[in-house]
Amino acid sequence: MIVQQVFVKGIAHSSYLLGGDKFCAVIDPSRDVDVYLDMASDMGWKITHILETHLHADFISGHMDLMKGTGANIFVPGSANCEFDAVGVSEGDIFEIEDMSIRVMETPGHTPEHVSYVVTDRARGVEPVCVFCGDTLFVGDVGRPDLFPGKAEELASELYDSLHDKLLCLPDFCEVYPAHGTGSLCGRAMAAKRSSTIGYERLYNHALNIGEKAEFISSLTNEMLPAPDNFKRCSKVNATGPVLLSQLASAEALPPLEFKKMSEDTENMVLDARCYEAFGGRHVPGAYSIDINSNFATFSGWLLPEDRTIMLVVDSPDQVRKASLWLHRVGLDRIGYFLEGGMAAWSLAGLSTQHVCQLSAEELHDLLSSGEELVLIDVRSEAEHREGHIQNSINIPVPELRNSHKNLDPDTKTVVICGSGQRSSMGASILQQNGFSDVYNVAGGMTGYNAAGYGPECIMCSLPWAVSGDRDKINKIK
Repeated sequence: MIVQQVFVKGIAHSSYLLGGDKFCAVIDPSRDVDVYLDMASDMGWKITHILETHLHADFISGHMDLMKGTGANIFVPGSANCEFDAVGVSEGDIFEIEDMSIRVMETPGHTPEHVSYVVTDRARGVEPVCVFCGDTLFVGDVGRPDLFPGKAEELASELYDSLHDKLLCLPDFCEVYPAHGTGSLCGRAMAAKRSSTIGYERLYNHALNIGEKAEFISSLTNEMLPAPDNFKRCSKVNATGPVLLSQLASAEALPPLEFKKMSEDTENMVLDARCYEAFGGRHVPGAYSIDINSNFATFSGWLLPEDRTIMLVVDSPDQVRKASLWLHRVGLDRIGYFLEGGMAAWSLAGLSTQHVCQLSAEELHDLLSSGEELVLIDVRSEAEHREGHIQNSINIPVPELRNSHKNLDPDTKTVVICGSGQRSSMGASILQQNGFSDVYNVAGGMTGYNAAGYGPECIMCSLPWAVSGDRDKINKIK
């Protein structure tokens, strides 16, 4: 028995190939399935099973593409009521791949229909060797139960039972293979390690060590990060069956004048995927800024309206392919055009541009010290803002800025800051779309501001793996 893991960094998604001598299963596949076909070919495996633990909310699954390419059967939780041809599974179902027995364990909580797949390698023993637990149990954390309005406490209660009455009844040596790692919004405090064991999680997983059920429910239903907009969309698409990637048209190159004309159609929107510094220098008026070097997929799925056609501004045709893949992964399939020749061609055509002045840490410090009237908006999460922020900054997480801008004065000088300059560039672009004319972005964000000596070092910025105990060392910036 061999387990091969595939990790997609941008959405922190883990999928797996579980194989024997000749045959294998793919568990929770990503939408772009060539990696599984190539790995199976290299191992001499035929893909015969496609296993879904649940209807994924944060990405579009590749089960339809993989079935089309291999003829393998799709296995899904029966209670998901999927609209495509699949084998519905429920508690106690068992199927086999060579010497491996795979038993279905219903583990609702993150979602109502969730299952885990418990694997026994009969060639070696009768005890379960590993479990593919989807978003029920993570390394260092558990799945969030608050994705269904009005059902958070009910699902948190079911999650507690799934963990303590089922998963924790597996042997301590049983390996844990979750569907996500650190960086995913499907949990709150996942560890960087991408696999674990039941025994290790029993000892050191903070959520599993909350003994009282009521306390467990409270901890998972309060102060959770907001769920991105695409979470509901992706779940529905995964239930109906995603459109095959091969059936989606590629973005069409448009010269500047045609691109400008199309960008003025309210059915379309411009997405500038260049680095935030380039966006600041000059960009198509009204464009969204989402730096492709940032958490591009998550923020695209969160910020962009799904009912408009995307027009890309990039540095190269290769970036068109890269951006399109990330957009498809979060269910944004209406990618119509890209600007031929990029912003250089746009400027040579004599077309108007907008810009966002990029402030250095020193310039921001001098501006704040001058007493000049301005509004400083910190677009990081509430938790990040609590850990350390500039005095008198207004905390509006960037997704909320789409509506909260209405409470701000568009005629006042507005400076936007985040941790690095990427999210704040997103925020600046949203403000410009809504009539803010005097907008500035802080290049380097709070990380640069602290490094310049204008505030104490931010441990959470410099050490992204810092444990919770380090937070006591962090002082607010005055």
